[in-house]
Amino acid sequence: MSVVQWVYEYEQGNASMKSLLGGKGANLAQMWNIGLPVPPGFILTTEACKAYWEDRAGLLDAVWPQVRQSMKRMESATGKTFGGKENPLLVSVRSGAPVSMPGMMDTILNLGLNGDTVEALAAASGDERFALDSYRRFIQMYSDVVLELEHGDFEFCLAQAKKEQGCRHDHELSPEMLRKLVGQYLQMVQSKGKVFPEDPWEQLRLAIEAVFRSWNTPRAVTYRQIQRIPDDLGTAVSVVSMVYGNLGNDCGTGVCFTRNPATGERELFGEFLLNAQGEDVVAGIRTPRPIQELKADMPEVHGELLRLTSLLEQHYKDMQDIEFTVERGKLYLLQTRNGKRTAKAAVRVAVDMVRENLIPKDEAVRRVTPENVEQLLHPQLDPNLPMNVLARGLPASPGAAVGKVVFQADEAEKLGRSGEAVILVRPETTPDDIHGLFAAQGVLTSHGGMTSHAAVVARGLGKPCVSGCEALDIDLQRETIRVGDRIIRKHEILTLDGSRGLVVLGSLPLIQPSFTDDFRELLSFADEIAALEVWANGDTPEDAKRAREFGARGIGLCRTEHMFMQAERLPVMQEMVAATDREERVAALNRLKVMQKDDFLGIFEAMQGFPVTVRLLDPPLHEFLPKVPELQGRIAELEKKGQGDAPEAEHLRRLARKAESLRESNPMLGFRGCRLGIIYPEIYEMQVEAIFEAAGELVARGVSVHPDIMMPLVGTLEEMKRLRAMVGEIAEREEKRTGVRVPYLVGTMIELPRAALVAGQLAQEAEFFSFGTNDLTQTTFGYSRDDAEGKFLAEYVRLHVLPENPFHVLDRDGVGRLLEIAVQDGRGTRPAIQIGICGEHGGNPSSIAFCHKLGLKYVSCSPFRVPVARLSAALSVLGLLS
Repeated sequence: MSVVQWVYEYEQGNASMKSLLGGKGANLAQMWNIGLPVPPGFILTTEACKAYWEDRAGLLDAVWPQVRQSMKRMESATGKTFGGKENPLLVSVRSGAPVSMPGMMDTILNLGLNGDTVEALAAASGDERFALDSYRRFIQMYSDVVLELEHGDFEFCLAQAKKEQGCRHDHELSPEMLRKLVGQYLQMVQSKGKVFPEDPWEQLRLAIEAVFRSWNTPRAVTYRQIQRIPDDLGTAVSVVSMVYGNLGNDCGTGVCFTRNPATGERELFGEFLLNAQGEDVVAGIRTPRPIQELKADMPEVHGELLRLTSLLEQHYKDMQDIEFTVERGKLYLLQTRNGKRTAKAAVRVAVDMVRENLIPKDEAVRRVTPENVEQLLHPQLDPNLPMNVLARGLPASPGAAVGKVVFQADEAEKLGRSGEAVILVRPETTPDDIHGLFAAQGVLTSHGGMTSHAAVVARGLGKPCVSGCEALDIDLQRETIRVGDRIIRKHEILTLDGSRGLVVLGSLPLIQPSFTDDFRELLSFADEIAALEVWANGDTPEDAKRAREFGARGIGLCRTEHMFMQAERLPVMQEMVAATDREERVAALNRLKVMQKDDFLGIFEAMQGFPVTVRLLDPPLHEFLPKVPELQGRIAELEKKGQGDAPEAEHLRRLARKAESLRESNPMLGFRGCRLGIIYPEIYEMQVEAIFEAAGELVARGVSVHPDIMMPLVGTLEEMKRLRAMVGEIAEREEKRTGVRVPYLVGTMIELPRAALVAGQLAQEAEFFSFGTNDLTQTTFGYSRDDAEGKFLAEYVRLHVLPENPFHVLDRDGVGRLLEIAVQDGRGTRPAIQIGICGEHGGNPSSIAFCHKLGLKYVSCSPFRVPVARLSAALSVLGLLS
């Protein structure tokens, strides 16, 4: 029966073996094998860690003979003896997961010291203070990690010793004080009911076990959850012979990066300390010095460090994070790993390395994550800043904002125009609030979910939003927010963190976004790789221009209803809705057509050469009217003033009657979408005429225009047939009138399960499909989006009833299955049919990966999500999103 190999020597490993040897162990082996100055050592595998959790005592018994054998080899390589009384070998025992988890697991230094070996170390080094300081450090670290005693108790004793001797730093303690401190430490361990082992072999066995245990400490588990690192990887254990940075002023220790991890600038970046061990730099026990100053203290070491760090970066072809120790003038490398970096640095390093011919373009794209792009596009709060958190809601739209609290959209617009920064606070927002949302720096609501009106519009505008903050009692009459006993009044200052869903009292500084030339170049690399095109949702010429600036290849959703929400247009729209016959309706529509055509001219011109998908009127008509109670209140005010017979009062009564007649118990499933265009064809006829008149004028001027006319909420072939015929008639009429031919497509938004199931029929008439996954998710699950998110969906996810919120991440099993059916059947009828997606999922990386698998032509999202989508489309091709 073969013996399992639990322990690997350096020469048996290399950098490709991280899953078995951990990142630290694999890189130590790699550095050793290319001849770099690494202290001798060996590695216990991640498989040993996994086996430990299945059979703790049994695993250690099985491992121990291999550990003993490797320790003998280390003794031979160093000329020292573990537990020896003349020239003792000391070791460090360090964790090393396959994926970097800095600071999350445990390390023990100076292992092997006891009452005898500390004297031997003093004699061998000729430095009693150094030996006692190493022993003091070992007891403190071992008691914390292995014996699980409070680290703070030892720190208190250390502070008292420094106070008694009148010094500030650990390395200034005298040998006599250190000897006294060692005695206090050992006595403290005994007083806690623990036994500090004197036998170095027992110390080593218990230390290895403790490092295995550290894989499942609360902080390690939490870190893995945050970083989405699997729990079943395990940690390796590196046992390495000690080299000493605390033997005197010709010794030292430090940490450095081959490039600046904050900016990506190509420079050695880091810190060091003379006469210190590594923990002193990391733990902040002493204030370290900039790495550039090492040249003055140790010019030869500094030169060697520059040479080796450059060699490591060339070897690994990535920015390296390196730990080093200098012992009596000799440089040792203790660790190298790919360095953690900011989003800005990630982009710059990746692009610079392409320019330096270190890596190809696809590798540069691999090194930037969608989360990095998110951080680059929105102002952020420094997570390390102290903050007075007032309440927590849903992180509905990323970024951060600071402003005065206002409760009315009109006031937000007024103050915004005067240059004031405001936060619009509402129980929930409606389409009527669009001008206020546009003017505000951020939006805060007490109701609604991640895809509520406030959330969707805020994301489209690139503004931070915290929604569903139920702890807030918002009183619009008094214009106050109550949170417990605290009352926030109008014009007080709040800070919103839309990335984390935080509402903070007062003003906090923001970190501004950086859309650099490096970032643009990286996204151009992504576009070369991607199969999916990225289009944008946009309703105005300004949206279209912004979409092009972010690199969108088309407009995937132009919601024409948003064009009617502007203050000067809404009254005309209300006249159309309140009309009692076709003649009145057409008169209002003719006035709206002038406005709509003007918008189309701006959008088509901004997107010249790229397609623009125009969705004809979708929402139920009552959404354009004030709510009935509001109208009744305004009528009552006029009657109270004796103006009940005035034209204004009669107009309000007419609106109230119409609003009442249009009231529906579930508007989402009622009289909206293409149903409006069939019952009131003059509405859609006006919109189609505006599209072709605007497109025709631009084509006549030499502008390339490609309108795709989208019919919303189609569920039957007959609906699609009638509406396509309408468009064809108007297009033919316009071509005869002007002599200008406009290329166009007619298609539908697939947002109903029936539409997906009969897609093969719809494709007889539809030239394109665009999946409206917001509504398709609602109609498939039977969830009301805002109600579900605010009331139970978060709990469903927390309780694992659902793996993800289906309005954030596309539900592949249900909604995704409908997409698959629609794609397959649609292409079966019309092989060249154009298919894309324009719901909120169009900007979600996981959902983009699914769209890539389906072979869609494009995804469409809000302009501010376009860069995220461009990168995600490339990462899907590279297999990094699935």
